[in-house]
Amino acid sequence: MEIQSFLGTGWSFPPSFDKVGRTAIMVSDIADIEESIRIILSTIPGERLMQPTFGCDLKKLVFEKFASSLIGELKHMIYYALLNFEPRVKDVTIELLSRDELAGILHIQLNYTVIITNTRHNLVYPFYFLEGTSLT
Repeated sequence: MEIQSFLGTGWSFPPSFDKVGRTAIMVSDIADIEESIRIILSTIPGERLMQPTFGCDLKKLVFEKFASSLIGELKHMIYYALLNFEPRVKDVTIELLSRDELAGILHIQLNYTVIITNTRHNLVYPFYFLEGTSLT
């Protein structure tokens, strides 16, 4: 069965497979857009051989001191990554939803409009700015 969607259809991420039908599990519509956004934000530029500029270099902000300049740079990087690599969304706004400096996590809310349907959606993306440390 082939899924038809005017918003797009792609593999689920991480890729998973239906053992019975022996096919890749697919996602469509807003789920496809949300997975695309997560992939863009978690990919480091240069990680994809044929698309060296693809992604958002959020990893370079890990271990940075938490300050308003960090939030500004984070918003800037996310905005331009989505502008360049996710053509199905517009009117992107980024807000800091919550932060836990001790745990080293920021919850970032992305608000956007899907161009084709003109509907508003949001996604919360966790950014771990102390990732890889022994702080708990």
